[in-house]
Amino acid sequence: MRRPLALALLLLLMHAAAMEVHEEDYTEEDEMILSLIRKDDSQPELESAPSGQFLRCTKAAWRVPGHYIVVLRRGTHENQVARTMRALRAKAARRGYLTEITRTYSGAVRGFLVKMSSDVLHMALKLPHVDYIEEDSTVFAQDLPWNLERIIQTKNMSGKYTPPNDGAQVGLYLMDTSVQTSHREIEGRVMVTDFNSVPEEDGVRVHRQANQCDSHGTHTAGVVSGRDSGVARGVSVNSVRVLNCQGKGTVSGVLAGLEYIHASLQVQPISPVIILLPFAGGFSRTLNTACREMVRSGAVLIAAAGNYQDDACLYSPASEPEVITVGATNAADQPLSAGTTGTNVGRCVDLFAPGDDIISASSDCATCFTTKSGTSQAAAHVAGIAAVLLNANPKASPAEVLQLLRHHSVQQVMNPDSLPAEHRLTTPNMVAALPKTTTPSGNPLLCRSVWSEKSGVAISDTVVAHCRQGEEMFSCSSYSPNGARAGERIEVRDGQKQCVAHNGIGGEGVYAIARCCTGNNVQCQAHASPQTGMDAECPSPEHQLTGCSSHFESGGVADPMRPLHGNHKACPARTGMTSHASCCHAPSLECRLNEHYPSGFTEQAAVSCEDSWTLTGCNSVSQGSITHGAYAWGNTCVVRVSGEGRGAAAIAICCRYRPLEQASSKHSHDQGNQ
Repeated sequence: MRRPLALALLLLLMHAAAMEVHEEDYTEEDEMILSLIRKDDSQPELESAPSGQFLRCTKAAWRVPGHYIVVLRRGTHENQVARTMRALRAKAARRGYLTEITRTYSGAVRGFLVKMSSDVLHMALKLPHVDYIEEDSTVFAQDLPWNLERIIQTKNMSGKYTPPNDGAQVGLYLMDTSVQTSHREIEGRVMVTDFNSVPEEDGVRVHRQANQCDSHGTHTAGVVSGRDSGVARGVSVNSVRVLNCQGKGTVSGVLAGLEYIHASLQVQPISPVIILLPFAGGFSRTLNTACREMVRSGAVLIAAAGNYQDDACLYSPASEPEVITVGATNAADQPLSAGTTGTNVGRCVDLFAPGDDIISASSDCATCFTTKSGTSQAAAHVAGIAAVLLNANPKASPAEVLQLLRHHSVQQVMNPDSLPAEHRLTTPNMVAALPKTTTPSGNPLLCRSVWSEKSGVAISDTVVAHCRQGEEMFSCSSYSPNGARAGERIEVRDGQKQCVAHNGIGGEGVYAIARCCTGNNVQCQAHASPQTGMDAECPSPEHQLTGCSSHFESGGVADPMRPLHGNHKACPARTGMTSHASCCHAPSLECRLNEHYPSGFTEQAAVSCEDSWTLTGCNSVSQGSITHGAYAWGNTCVVRVSGEGRGAAAIAICCRYRPLEQASSKHSHDQGNQ
């Protein structure tokens, strides 16, 4: 705000000359200013202690520098306010500073708002009648943004956003546009790396203003760790620029960015670490491979599902199974849809999160906010929640982080009819939320269902589902839209278990459904019938039967039998069928059957596991009807039925890790029997 003294003198002398012609317009203010300016600068003012007090906001990020509220003493008259303003202008001009009075106050306080350099403060504080000067600061509406309110499951009586922790022990790499690091929301929380790999912007008239180039990255960083809009406000963010000012990047640029991050982590390890990928492109095998390798190195990768109202499996990195892929919901907990755009859905989506009208930092100015919508914002929410989980569980693997995210999510809130019919069964109906507490409560058995794509319609067609690295396959089932399925089996290929489903004669395609679980160093084996028609048995009493599968090699319709529990744990097989028993062993693992036999025909039968028990296997037993298959819906085993007969029974295999006190009691009992 400082200007050369000569300029101020010239302007005021010109103004005075004009006043000589129009003497009636010559004001007392002009006289005072000219008089003070014409004083001999060789006679310095006698310095004295300021009579007024200077105040400023305790929150440094909320201060508005250069804007000051000058409050005069009680009893000051209106003409004294005017004289004080003129005196301030004159003293500032004498020192070569310009001031701008933007507002006056005459109600609860008498004074004025002035825009000026902080260098003028000491002069302003010495003016007669000045009681104190307060630096202007920002105020905010205190309604908790809907998205932050939605992800909190334990409400704070004060209405404040209070996550279990701030994620301060977690590092995050944001692969996005550039970021305006001076914004009050993220100042001091984002480090801009020296990596930059972006394509040229489209068109010849692209304006690369900073506020445009920083827009997406600044908003996303604010959602993750912003002071007021962030989910995990202690997370340190490293910005890796792979998107240009139009929000576009290339697969090659992202690959280079991932290599940069990998090399950086080799030189300076960060653990735990999250890599946020708030973008989507067409399916890329190369990009998916690079993401998979990053996960294998221990990083948690979280990606946007895409905003194309399409199958997320058609896009990368959303389609990579080792990446946590996030869809977006609105304030009504329904899939985000806005005209021709909206969240991608389908089996490649792992969970949803708030993504509509999300308030966060705007790159327009250092204190500006704006709203944005999309799966980028949803992925940023999940990255923040993952940071909270990792802060409490720093040794959790990427697979365990996914299981924890799903475990703490709000289940079955989306209206299934809002999803495309072909994706209703395979799209997870869960919206991410913070855990109620991060205090360890044992080591729960956490499971999820992984659906394959639908197979072809030929009798020989098969389809495969498999678990993530770090998960164990507890069971394998299948589902056919018209019930013509030849069953399923578990096989091992290249050291990895696969759930293989077989299309049946007259089938319209079939889905394979793997039940994948984590926790407590569990180890599972698949044991097949020695020959067709014979039971598939678990190898020892220490193993628990967690699931049964069966199939007809001939392509006939599979008709499974009731699993056998108790001392003899086995999966029976009908004549011509081969059964597969999933047998798992871990300290304190226990399992049991929950069964529901409808009294008459119903198109759907269901049975659930109780609280603290987890559904690991889901089977159907026909009572003369066509069974389309069995699948998990949350912690419930669901069986679909058609045709004649009395329907079908739903049989759930429910497992848990025995509570610590029961496990200790059993251990003591076993030792007493030795």
